[in-house]
Amino acid sequence: MSEDVATESSTLHPGPPLSGDIPDAARFDKQLAPLLAVIAGMVDVIGFVSLKLFTAHITGNLVVIAALLVRGGPPNLAQILAVPVFMVAVAVVWLIAKASNRRGSSLARPLLLVQFLLLAGVLIFSVIYDPAANPRGVAAGVAAMIAVSAMACQFALLRLAMPVAPSTAVMTGNLTNAVLSLLDTLARSQRLLEGDKERLEKTLHLLVGFLAGCFAGAAGVSWLGNWAWSLPVVLAGAVLLVPVRQNQSP
Repeated sequence: MSEDVATESSTLHPGPPLSGDIPDAARFDKQLAPLLAVIAGMVDVIGFVSLKLFTAHITGNLVVIAALLVRGGPPNLAQILAVPVFMVAVAVVWLIAKASNRRGSSLARPLLLVQFLLLAGVLIFSVIYDPAANPRGVAAGVAAMIAVSAMACQFALLRLAMPVAPSTAVMTGNLTNAVLSLLDTLARSQRLLEGDKERLEKTLHLLVGFLAGCFAGAAGVSWLGNWAWSLPVVLAGAVLLVPVRQNQSP
């Protein structure tokens, strides 16, 4: 049974599974992954609307940078800095993981705390300095880099703590899996994928969660202004309360 779960999960988020963490990975997928998808949707939309930057999608920033370089126009310094800052943040998360001497599900808790602190930092900074008033200003750049670091932490968390879990911030793969799993479920002929029903349910939860986060983030910016960052902060704090078995892998 555990081998089937590992095989199925690897198609959603490739990476070498840790042998003792497959039950925890399944629980993570069900309990934490949808909540992290909501957070990613909120952060990405709030960052885009108020700071004019994709905080959870480095690909989008690369596309914008390339378009500006070819077609001309003033580049957004924050978009350029987002790529190296994301890389540095991932490296810092790796150092934290090494220093904690934890692996598998026991590593999730400290990394979730790091993400919570980074998001809280964005909220505090935004309320004090109002970066949305000048999306190309220094304050907006600082707020954006903190938000990018928070999303880098979430990406690194998945790869380091739960390498078999699906992506919670990039929905392209999840949407592909959802469509393929739906077609396999409806087809009467031999199926091309194994565990299609469970995969469909899992990816739909993530897609719905991310979309809900996007709507909540957009509404938050319209109604709350800079305080919209409190939405992902509150949810990140709630994620810390979700039980994750602290079993250290050798």
